[in-house]
Amino acid sequence: MIGCPRVHHRSTDSTNERAKELALSGAPHGTLVTADEQTAGRGRQGRSWLAPAGKALLMSVLLRDLGTAQAYLPLAAALAVCEAGERSAPLRCAIKWPNDVWVDGRKLAGILVEGRPQEGWAVLGIGLNVATAEDEFPEELRGLATSLAGAAAADAPVREQVLARLLGALDARLRNAPGVIVADWSERDALRGRTVRWQGGEGTAAGIDESGALIVDTSSGRVTLDAGEVHLLR
Repeated sequence: MIGCPRVHHRSTDSTNERAKELALSGAPHGTLVTADEQTAGRGRQGRSWLAPAGKALLMSVLLRDLGTAQAYLPLAAALAVCEAGERSAPLRCAIKWPNDVWVDGRKLAGILVEGRPQEGWAVLGIGLNVATAEDEFPEELRGLATSLAGAAAADAPVREQVLARLLGALDARLRNAPGVIVADWSERDALRGRTVRWQGGEGTAAGIDESGALIVDTSSGRVTLDAGEVHLLR
């Protein structure tokens, strides 16, 4: 069962680091690490993940022997975050490839998958802003990030309730066939039809293929991106 056993920290450097330590020591599938605060939280591309203490859901879960589901874990996780968010507040979530969750163009949550696929395990890290107010985000993120409470202009949901919904949604999504994951993810695609740029090119996002790679139409033809990051231009 995902979420059990659980290790909770009032403060830690990174829930992903703690979960990886537990993985190497033989912790079972589903082991959950949560924290009220991270001092060295990380996002994709080595970026820092910043959140005021007690205002975000900070979690990492150890997943073992996923088989074919391993390849679709980032997509499945993003869907689970969307579903948990929408069950917790009156809002609609979209996904920026590969796995940032947005509300009205602002980042609500980020996902970082690390691990050792050759050894059959992965650590899924999720940072979901629950109660962060606009003025609590770093100045450079104001207008770019949001929270469940901020996006819905409502009282903040209880973090433990959001966590329970997220774990349930993730458990269900990991049982889905790849085709279902890709189809449902595509319905939430925030980039389709928009101009994007990445290191080496620019074009119009045209959805994802059956493997989850981003399809982009460029002036020199159609390309697919299976890794990296793209930036939205318009």
